[in-house]
Amino acid sequence: MILVLSQPLFSSLSLSNALLDNLTSLGYTAMTEIQAQTLPKILAGKDLIGQGKTGSGKTAAFSLGLLHNLNVKRFRVQALVVCPTRELADQVAVEIRKLARAIHNIKVLALCGGAPMGPQIGSLEHGAHIVVGTPGRIEEHLRKGRLSLEEVNTFVLDEADRMLEMGFEDAIKCILEHCPTKRQNLLFSATYPPRIEQLAKHIMQNAEKVTVEATHDHSSIEQYFYEVQDNDARLVAAQKLLLQFQPSSAVIFCNTKAECQSVCDNLKQIGFDSAALHGDLEQKDRDRTLVRFANKSLTILVATDVAARGIDVDHVDMVLNYHIAHDPEVHVHRVGRTGRAGNSGVACSIMSYKESHKVNALEDYLAQTIDPINLPNDDVFGNQIARAPMVTLQIDGGKKAKLRPGDILGALTADKSIQGSQIGKIKVTAITSYVAIERKLANKALKIISEGKMKGRQFRARKVTQ
Repeated sequence: MILVLSQPLFSSLSLSNALLDNLTSLGYTAMTEIQAQTLPKILAGKDLIGQGKTGSGKTAAFSLGLLHNLNVKRFRVQALVVCPTRELADQVAVEIRKLARAIHNIKVLALCGGAPMGPQIGSLEHGAHIVVGTPGRIEEHLRKGRLSLEEVNTFVLDEADRMLEMGFEDAIKCILEHCPTKRQNLLFSATYPPRIEQLAKHIMQNAEKVTVEATHDHSSIEQYFYEVQDNDARLVAAQKLLLQFQPSSAVIFCNTKAECQSVCDNLKQIGFDSAALHGDLEQKDRDRTLVRFANKSLTILVATDVAARGIDVDHVDMVLNYHIAHDPEVHVHRVGRTGRAGNSGVACSIMSYKESHKVNALEDYLAQTIDPINLPNDDVFGNQIARAPMVTLQIDGGKKAKLRPGDILGALTADKSIQGSQIGKIKVTAITSYVAIERKLANKALKIISEGKMKGRQFRARKVTQ
Protein backbone atom coordinates (compact mmCIF):
# COMPACT_ATOMS: atom_id res chain seq x y z
CA MET A 1 0.00 0.00 0.00
CA ILE A 2 1.41 3.40 -1.02
CA LEU A 3 0.67 6.28 1.34
CA VAL A 4 0.31 9.58 -0.49
CA LEU A 5 1.13 12.59 1.68
CA SER A 6 -0.15 15.98 0.59
CA GLN A 7 2.24 17.92 2.84
CA PRO A 8 6.07 17.82 3.09
CA LEU A 9 7.67 15.49 5.64
CA PHE A 10 9.38 16.59 8.87
CA SER A 11 12.42 14.62 7.69
CA SER A 12 12.93 17.25 4.97
CA LEU A 13 13.80 19.83 7.65
CA SER A 14 17.21 20.57 9.14
CA LEU A 15 16.23 19.26 12.58
CA SER A 16 18.50 17.14 14.77
CA ASN A 17 18.25 13.36 14.49
CA ALA A 18 16.98 13.21 18.08
CA LEU A 19 14.06 15.52 17.30
CA LEU A 20 13.26 13.71 14.02
CA ASP A 21 13.37 10.27 15.66
CA ASN A 22 11.05 11.47 18.42
CA LEU A 23 8.63 12.96 15.88
CA THR A 24 8.51 9.59 14.12
CA SER A 25 7.84 7.79 17.42
CA LEU A 26 4.95 10.21 18.07
CA GLY A 27 3.48 9.45 14.64
CA TYR A 28 4.26 12.92 13.30
CA THR A 29 5.35 12.26 9.73
CA ALA A 30 3.81 14.87 7.42
CA MET A 31 3.58 18.53 8.38
CA THR A 32 0.31 20.43 8.59
CA GLU A 33 -0.07 23.41 6.27
CA ILE A 34 1.02 25.98 8.85
CA GLN A 35 4.01 23.84 9.87
CA ALA A 36 5.10 23.41 6.24
CA GLN A 37 4.91 27.15 5.65
CA THR A 38 6.46 28.38 8.90
CA LEU A 39 9.07 25.83 10.01
CA PRO A 40 11.64 26.44 7.21
CA LYS A 41 11.51 30.17 8.01
CA ILE A 42 11.66 29.56 11.79
CA LEU A 43 14.64 27.20 11.45
CA ALA A 44 16.36 29.83 9.29
CA GLY A 45 16.17 32.19 12.27
CA LYS A 46 13.67 34.66 10.81
CA ASP A 47 11.10 36.63 12.77
CA LEU A 48 7.68 35.32 11.84
CA ILE A 49 3.97 36.11 12.16
CA GLY A 50 1.80 33.02 11.80
CA GLN A 51 -1.96 33.33 11.41
CA GLY A 52 -3.99 30.15 11.70
CA LYS A 53 -6.91 28.70 13.61
CA THR A 54 -6.60 26.63 16.79
CA GLY A 55 -5.81 23.01 15.95
CA SER A 56 -3.71 23.93 12.90
CA GLY A 57 -0.46 22.63 14.44
CA LYS A 58 1.16 25.97 15.26
CA THR A 59 2.23 24.85 18.76
CA ALA A 60 4.43 22.11 17.31
CA ALA A 61 5.81 24.60 14.76
CA PHE A 62 7.14 27.12 17.27
CA SER A 63 8.07 24.39 19.77
CA LEU A 64 10.35 22.68 17.26
CA GLY A 65 11.85 26.08 16.45
CA LEU A 66 12.76 26.91 20.03
CA LEU A 67 14.07 23.36 20.65
CA HIS A 68 16.24 23.72 17.54
CA ASN A 69 17.76 26.91 19.02
CA LEU A 70 18.32 25.38 22.46
CA ASN A 71 21.71 24.60 23.99
CA VAL A 72 20.72 22.07 26.64
CA LYS A 73 24.18 22.21 28.29
CA ARG A 74 23.60 25.88 29.06
CA PHE A 75 21.22 25.82 32.04
CA ARG A 76 19.64 29.24 31.51
CA VAL A 77 16.24 30.39 30.23
CA GLN A 78 16.73 30.42 26.46
CA ALA A 79 13.12 30.40 25.23
CA LEU A 80 10.02 32.20 26.50
CA VAL A 81 6.47 31.41 25.37
CA VAL A 82 3.72 33.82 26.52
CA CYS A 83 0.07 32.66 26.40
CA PRO A 84 -3.17 34.47 27.34
CA THR A 85 -4.56 31.82 29.72
CA ARG A 86 -3.30 29.24 32.16
CA GLU A 87 -5.12 26.47 30.30
CA LEU A 88 -3.36 27.26 27.04
CA ALA A 89 0.03 27.69 28.77
CA ASP A 90 -0.34 24.27 30.41
CA GLN A 91 -1.20 22.70 27.04
CA VAL A 92 1.80 24.33 25.36
CA ALA A 93 4.16 23.18 28.15
CA VAL A 94 2.90 19.59 27.78
CA GLU A 95 3.40 19.73 23.99
CA ILE A 96 6.96 21.08 24.32
CA ARG A 97 7.87 18.37 26.86
CA LYS A 98 6.47 15.73 24.52
CA LEU A 99 8.48 17.02 21.54
CA ALA A 100 11.61 17.39 23.72
CA ARG A 101 11.55 13.99 25.39
CA ALA A 102 14.52 12.76 23.31
CA ILE A 103 16.65 15.63 24.65
CA HIS A 104 18.14 14.67 28.02
CA ASN A 105 17.89 16.88 31.11
CA ILE A 106 15.73 19.54 29.50
CA LYS A 107 13.55 21.54 31.89
CA VAL A 108 10.32 23.27 30.87
CA LEU A 109 8.74 25.48 33.53
CA ALA A 110 5.16 26.82 33.53
CA LEU A 111 4.59 30.18 35.26
CA CYS A 112 0.88 30.94 35.35
CA GLY A 113 -1.43 33.15 37.36
CA GLY A 114 -3.96 31.34 39.51
CA ALA A 115 -1.33 28.82 40.59
CA PRO A 116 0.49 28.93 43.96
CA MET A 117 3.53 31.21 43.94
CA GLY A 118 5.70 29.14 46.31
CA PRO A 119 6.38 26.14 44.04
CA GLN A 120 7.13 28.49 41.13
CA ILE A 121 9.70 30.38 43.22
CA GLY A 122 11.34 27.07 44.17
CA SER A 123 11.44 25.91 40.54
CA LEU A 124 12.95 29.22 39.41
CA GLU A 125 15.72 28.85 42.00
CA HIS A 126 16.63 25.52 40.38
CA GLY A 127 16.62 27.04 36.88
CA ALA A 128 15.02 26.10 33.54
CA HIS A 129 15.69 26.07 29.79
CA ILE A 130 12.20 27.03 28.60
CA VAL A 131 9.54 29.11 30.37
CA VAL A 132 5.88 29.04 29.32
CA GLY A 133 3.48 31.33 31.13
CA THR A 134 0.87 34.04 31.32
CA PRO A 135 1.89 37.73 31.02
CA GLY A 136 0.90 38.87 34.51
CA ARG A 137 2.71 36.10 36.38
CA ILE A 138 5.86 36.34 34.23
CA GLU A 139 5.94 40.12 34.77
CA GLU A 140 5.53 39.62 38.53
CA HIS A 141 8.49 37.23 38.73
CA LEU A 142 10.59 39.67 36.68
CA ARG A 143 9.75 42.61 38.95
CA LYS A 144 10.69 40.57 42.03
CA GLY A 145 14.01 39.61 40.41
CA ARG A 146 13.26 35.88 40.46
CA LEU A 147 13.41 35.36 36.68
CA SER A 148 16.23 36.27 34.31
CA LEU A 149 15.60 36.51 30.57
CA GLU A 150 19.08 37.76 29.66
CA GLU A 151 19.87 34.69 27.55
CA VAL A 152 16.53 34.29 25.74
CA ASN A 153 17.13 33.57 22.06
CA THR A 154 13.51 32.75 21.10
CA PHE A 155 10.47 34.78 22.17
CA VAL A 156 6.98 33.43 21.30
CA LEU A 157 3.61 35.19 21.63
CA ASP A 158 0.87 32.59 21.29
CA GLU A 159 -2.76 33.70 20.68
CA ALA A 160 -1.55 37.30 20.57
CA ASP A 161 -4.97 38.65 19.60
CA ARG A 162 -6.53 37.35 22.81
CA MET A 163 -3.71 38.77 24.94
CA LEU A 164 -4.42 42.25 23.62
CA GLU A 165 -8.16 41.77 24.16
CA MET A 166 -7.43 40.85 27.77
CA GLY A 167 -5.37 44.01 28.31
CA PHE A 168 -1.89 42.44 28.50
CA GLU A 169 -0.13 44.85 26.11
CA ASP A 170 1.75 46.73 28.87
CA ALA A 171 2.80 43.47 30.54
CA ILE A 172 4.14 42.14 27.21
CA LYS A 173 6.15 45.32 26.65
CA CYS A 174 7.56 45.06 30.19
CA ILE A 175 8.58 41.43 29.56
CA LEU A 176 10.31 42.40 26.30
CA GLU A 177 12.37 45.05 28.11
CA HIS A 178 13.99 42.20 30.06
CA CYS A 179 14.88 40.21 26.90
CA PRO A 180 17.99 40.68 24.76
CA THR A 181 17.56 42.93 21.74
CA LYS A 182 19.00 40.22 19.52
CA ARG A 183 16.52 37.34 19.56
CA GLN A 184 14.11 35.51 17.29
CA ASN A 185 10.47 36.61 17.63
CA LEU A 186 7.55 34.35 16.71
CA LEU A 187 3.98 35.67 16.92
CA PHE A 188 0.99 33.39 16.37
CA SER A 189 -2.59 34.56 16.26
CA ALA A 190 -5.96 33.23 15.05
CA THR A 191 -6.96 36.72 13.87
CA TYR A 192 -4.88 39.71 12.76
CA PRO A 193 -6.52 43.01 13.81
CA PRO A 194 -4.66 46.36 13.45
CA ARG A 195 -3.43 46.29 17.08
CA ILE A 196 -1.57 43.04 16.39
CA GLU A 197 0.08 44.63 13.37
CA GLN A 198 1.20 47.57 15.53
CA LEU A 199 2.57 45.23 18.20
CA ALA A 200 4.42 43.19 15.59
CA LYS A 201 6.10 46.31 14.21
CA HIS A 202 7.18 47.23 17.74
CA ILE A 203 8.82 43.92 18.64
CA MET A 204 9.87 42.28 15.35
CA GLN A 205 12.57 42.78 12.74
CA ASN A 206 11.65 42.27 9.06
CA ALA A 207 9.05 39.70 10.05
CA GLU A 208 7.62 37.35 7.43
CA LYS A 209 3.87 36.70 7.58
CA VAL A 210 2.30 33.32 6.92
CA THR A 211 -1.48 32.98 6.75
CA VAL A 212 -3.28 29.67 6.65
CA GLU A 213 -6.84 30.34 5.62
CA ALA A 214 -9.39 29.60 8.34
CA THR A 215 -11.54 27.40 6.13
CA HIS A 216 -13.43 24.30 7.13
CA ASP A 217 -14.58 21.18 5.39
CA HIS A 218 -18.24 22.00 4.83
CA SER A 219 -18.96 18.31 4.33
CA SER A 220 -18.21 17.71 8.03
CA ILE A 221 -19.90 20.82 9.53
CA GLU A 222 -23.59 21.58 9.04
CA GLN A 223 -24.10 25.31 9.61
CA TYR A 224 -27.51 26.88 10.32
CA PHE A 225 -28.71 30.41 11.10
CA TYR A 226 -31.92 31.29 12.97
CA GLU A 227 -33.58 34.68 13.41
CA VAL A 228 -35.23 35.83 16.66
CA GLN A 229 -36.99 39.04 17.76
CA ASP A 230 -35.39 39.72 21.17
CA ASN A 231 -33.23 38.26 23.96
CA ASP A 232 -36.10 36.38 25.61
CA ALA A 233 -36.75 34.63 22.31
CA ARG A 234 -32.99 33.98 22.00
CA LEU A 235 -32.95 31.88 25.18
CA VAL A 236 -35.99 29.87 24.05
CA ALA A 237 -34.30 29.35 20.68
CA ALA A 238 -31.17 28.01 22.39
CA GLN A 239 -33.25 25.53 24.40
CA LYS A 240 -35.09 24.36 21.26
CA LEU A 241 -31.86 23.80 19.35
CA LEU A 242 -30.29 21.82 22.19
CA LEU A 243 -33.41 19.65 22.45
CA GLN A 244 -33.54 19.22 18.68
CA PHE A 245 -29.90 18.21 18.11
CA GLN A 246 -29.32 16.47 21.49
CA PRO A 247 -25.53 17.03 21.46
CA SER A 248 -23.39 14.91 23.77
CA SER A 249 -20.88 17.77 23.85
CA ALA A 250 -21.67 21.40 22.98
CA VAL A 251 -20.06 24.82 23.36
CA ILE A 252 -22.32 27.88 23.51
CA PHE A 253 -20.44 31.10 22.72
CA CYS A 254 -21.57 34.36 24.34
CA ASN A 255 -20.13 37.82 23.74
CA THR A 256 -20.05 38.92 27.41
CA LYS A 257 -19.23 37.34 30.78
CA ALA A 258 -22.57 38.37 32.30
CA GLU A 259 -24.52 36.85 29.42
CA CYS A 260 -22.42 33.70 29.65
CA GLN A 261 -23.31 33.18 33.32
CA SER A 262 -26.98 34.05 32.78
CA VAL A 263 -27.43 31.56 29.91
CA CYS A 264 -25.68 28.84 31.89
CA ASP A 265 -27.83 29.44 34.99
CA ASN A 266 -31.02 29.25 32.91
CA LEU A 267 -29.98 26.01 31.21
CA LYS A 268 -29.04 24.42 34.55
CA GLN A 269 -32.41 25.37 35.97
CA ILE A 270 -34.12 23.50 33.14
CA GLY A 271 -31.99 20.41 33.74
CA PHE A 272 -29.07 20.61 31.29
CA ASP A 273 -25.65 19.52 32.58
CA SER A 274 -24.00 22.88 31.85
CA ALA A 275 -21.28 25.10 33.28
CA ALA A 276 -19.95 28.56 32.51
CA LEU A 277 -16.39 29.47 31.58
CA HIS A 278 -15.41 33.14 31.71
CA GLY A 279 -12.84 35.51 33.16
CA ASP A 280 -14.68 36.27 36.41
CA LEU A 281 -14.33 32.68 37.67
CA GLU A 282 -11.59 31.70 40.09
CA GLN A 283 -8.86 29.56 38.56
CA LYS A 284 -9.80 26.46 40.58
CA ASP A 285 -13.37 26.70 39.25
CA ARG A 286 -12.13 27.13 35.68
CA ASP A 287 -9.86 24.10 36.05
CA ARG A 288 -12.64 21.94 37.49
CA THR A 289 -15.05 22.96 34.73
CA LEU A 290 -12.56 22.11 31.99
CA VAL A 291 -11.84 18.71 33.57
CA ARG A 292 -15.57 17.92 33.69
CA PHE A 293 -16.18 19.01 30.10
CA ALA A 294 -13.23 16.98 28.82
CA ASN A 295 -14.27 13.82 30.71
CA LYS A 296 -17.94 13.98 29.59
CA SER A 297 -19.40 14.94 32.98
CA LEU A 298 -20.74 18.12 31.37
CA THR A 299 -22.80 18.23 28.20
CA ILE A 300 -22.74 21.99 27.65
CA LEU A 301 -20.01 24.58 28.17
CA VAL A 302 -21.19 28.21 27.98
CA ALA A 303 -18.10 30.30 27.29
CA THR A 304 -16.73 33.63 26.18
CA ASP A 305 -14.27 33.59 23.27
CA VAL A 306 -11.30 34.44 25.50
CA ALA A 307 -12.06 31.68 28.02
CA ALA A 308 -12.60 29.11 25.27
CA ARG A 309 -9.01 29.43 24.05
CA GLY A 310 -7.05 26.44 25.23
CA ILE A 311 -9.98 24.04 25.59
CA ASP A 312 -8.52 20.59 24.95
CA VAL A 313 -11.49 18.38 24.05
CA ASP A 314 -11.34 15.56 21.52
CA HIS A 315 -14.76 16.05 19.94
CA VAL A 316 -17.42 18.75 20.19
CA ASP A 317 -20.73 17.76 18.54
CA MET A 318 -22.23 21.21 18.39
CA VAL A 319 -21.31 24.90 18.51
CA LEU A 320 -24.08 27.40 19.28
CA ASN A 321 -23.44 31.11 18.73
CA TYR A 322 -25.83 32.79 21.16
CA HIS A 323 -25.05 36.09 19.44
CA ILE A 324 -23.21 36.65 16.16
CA ALA A 325 -19.53 37.34 16.90
CA HIS A 326 -18.32 40.94 16.50
CA ASP A 327 -15.55 39.79 14.13
CA PRO A 328 -16.19 37.40 11.19
CA GLU A 329 -12.85 35.68 11.82
CA VAL A 330 -13.95 34.93 15.38
CA HIS A 331 -17.14 33.36 13.99
CA VAL A 332 -15.09 31.03 11.78
CA HIS A 333 -12.84 30.22 14.73
CA ARG A 334 -15.88 29.33 16.88
CA VAL A 335 -17.37 27.11 14.20
CA GLY A 336 -14.03 25.34 13.86
CA ARG A 337 -14.44 23.93 17.37
CA THR A 338 -16.68 21.23 15.90
CA GLY A 339 -16.21 18.87 12.96
CA ARG A 340 -12.56 18.20 13.76
CA ALA A 341 -10.37 15.24 12.86
CA GLY A 342 -12.88 13.81 10.39
CA ASN A 343 -15.81 13.98 12.82
CA SER A 344 -19.09 15.58 11.83
CA GLY A 345 -20.45 18.62 13.64
CA VAL A 346 -23.28 21.15 13.78
CA ALA A 347 -22.89 24.93 14.10
CA CYS A 348 -26.00 26.99 14.91
CA SER A 349 -26.08 30.79 15.08
CA ILE A 350 -28.91 32.87 16.56
CA MET A 351 -29.31 36.35 15.08
CA SER A 352 -31.66 39.34 15.30
CA TYR A 353 -32.33 42.33 13.04
CA LYS A 354 -30.17 44.45 15.38
CA GLU A 355 -27.18 42.32 14.33
CA SER A 356 -27.70 42.90 10.60
CA HIS A 357 -24.38 44.80 10.33
CA LYS A 358 -22.51 41.78 11.78
CA VAL A 359 -24.40 39.41 9.48
CA ASN A 360 -23.52 41.58 6.45
CA ALA A 361 -19.84 41.56 7.45
CA LEU A 362 -19.99 37.77 7.87
CA GLU A 363 -21.60 37.35 4.42
CA ASP A 364 -18.79 39.41 2.86
CA TYR A 365 -16.16 37.41 4.71
CA LEU A 366 -17.64 34.02 3.79
CA ALA A 367 -18.56 35.18 0.27
CA GLN A 368 -22.01 33.66 0.64
CA THR A 369 -25.57 34.69 1.44
CA ILE A 370 -26.90 33.88 4.91
CA ASP A 371 -30.51 32.75 4.81
CA PRO A 372 -32.03 32.06 8.24
CA ILE A 373 -34.24 28.99 8.58
CA ASN A 374 -37.17 28.29 10.88
CA LEU A 375 -36.52 27.22 14.45
CA PRO A 376 -37.74 23.77 15.57
CA ASN A 377 -41.40 23.82 16.59
CA ASP A 378 -42.63 23.58 20.18
CA ASP A 379 -42.88 19.79 19.94
CA VAL A 380 -39.17 19.57 20.83
CA PHE A 381 -40.01 20.58 24.41
CA GLY A 382 -41.31 17.03 24.79
CA ASN A 383 -37.86 15.64 24.08
CA GLN A 384 -35.89 14.28 27.00
CA ILE A 385 -32.81 16.32 27.92
CA ALA A 386 -29.60 14.43 27.11
CA ARG A 387 -27.73 13.98 30.39
CA ALA A 388 -23.95 13.78 30.60
CA PRO A 389 -22.97 10.07 30.69
CA MET A 390 -20.30 10.53 33.36
CA VAL A 391 -20.02 12.05 36.85
CA THR A 392 -16.76 13.46 38.22
CA LEU A 393 -15.42 12.49 41.63
CA GLN A 394 -12.96 14.90 43.23
CA ILE A 395 -10.37 13.34 45.55
CA ASP A 396 -8.51 15.47 48.09
CA GLY A 397 -5.10 14.09 47.21
CA GLY A 398 -2.76 14.31 44.24
CA LYS A 399 0.86 14.12 43.19
CA LYS A 400 2.11 15.49 46.52
CA ALA A 401 0.41 12.54 48.24
CA LYS A 402 2.13 10.24 45.68
CA LEU A 403 -1.20 9.38 44.07
CA ARG A 404 -1.10 8.16 40.47
CA PRO A 405 -3.93 7.37 38.01
CA GLY A 406 -3.13 3.67 38.44
CA ASP A 407 -3.80 3.88 42.19
CA ILE A 408 -7.28 5.32 41.60
CA LEU A 409 -8.10 2.85 38.84
CA GLY A 410 -6.89 -0.05 40.98
CA ALA A 411 -8.96 1.03 43.99
CA LEU A 412 -12.14 1.33 41.93
CA THR A 413 -11.79 -2.00 40.14
CA ALA A 414 -10.40 -4.07 43.05
CA ASP A 415 -13.65 -5.85 43.98
CA LYS A 416 -14.72 -6.31 40.34
CA SER A 417 -18.06 -4.48 40.89
CA ILE A 418 -16.80 -1.67 38.65
CA GLN A 419 -15.11 -2.47 35.34
CA GLY A 420 -12.26 -0.45 33.89
CA SER A 421 -14.44 0.30 30.84
CA GLN A 422 -16.92 2.09 33.14
CA ILE A 423 -14.24 4.53 34.32
CA GLY A 424 -13.43 7.60 32.24
CA LYS A 425 -10.54 10.04 32.27
CA ILE A 426 -8.42 10.32 35.42
CA LYS A 427 -6.54 13.59 36.03
CA VAL A 428 -4.09 13.97 38.89
CA THR A 429 -2.89 17.46 39.83
CA ALA A 430 -0.58 18.59 42.64
CA ILE A 431 -3.11 18.34 45.48
CA THR A 432 -6.34 17.12 43.83
CA SER A 433 -7.39 14.23 41.61
CA TYR A 434 -10.43 13.81 39.39
CA VAL A 435 -11.95 10.62 38.03
CA ALA A 436 -14.95 10.27 35.71
CA ILE A 437 -17.29 7.37 36.39
CA GLU A 438 -20.48 6.22 34.65
CA ARG A 439 -23.44 8.10 36.15
CA LYS A 440 -25.20 4.97 37.48
CA LEU A 441 -22.06 3.92 39.37
CA ALA A 442 -21.14 7.31 40.87
CA ASN A 443 -22.45 6.58 44.39
CA LYS A 444 -20.80 3.16 44.51
CA ALA A 445 -17.48 4.62 43.32
CA LEU A 446 -17.69 7.42 45.87
CA LYS A 447 -18.20 4.89 48.68
CA ILE A 448 -15.24 2.77 47.49
CA ILE A 449 -12.90 5.78 47.42
CA SER A 450 -14.14 7.36 50.68
CA GLU A 451 -14.13 4.15 52.74
CA GLY A 452 -11.15 2.41 51.15
CA LYS A 453 -7.45 3.19 51.11
CA MET A 454 -4.90 4.24 48.51
CA LYS A 455 -1.20 4.42 49.27
CA GLY A 456 -2.06 3.06 52.74
CA ARG A 457 -4.33 5.94 53.72
CA GLN A 458 -7.86 7.24 53.32
CA PHE A 459 -8.75 10.21 51.13
CA ARG A 460 -11.82 12.40 51.26
CA ALA A 461 -13.87 12.46 48.05
CA ARG A 462 -17.04 14.07 46.74
CA LYS A 463 -19.15 14.27 43.61
CA VAL A 464 -18.59 17.48 41.63
CA THR A 465 -22.00 18.89 40.77
CA GLN A 466 -21.17 22.51 39.89
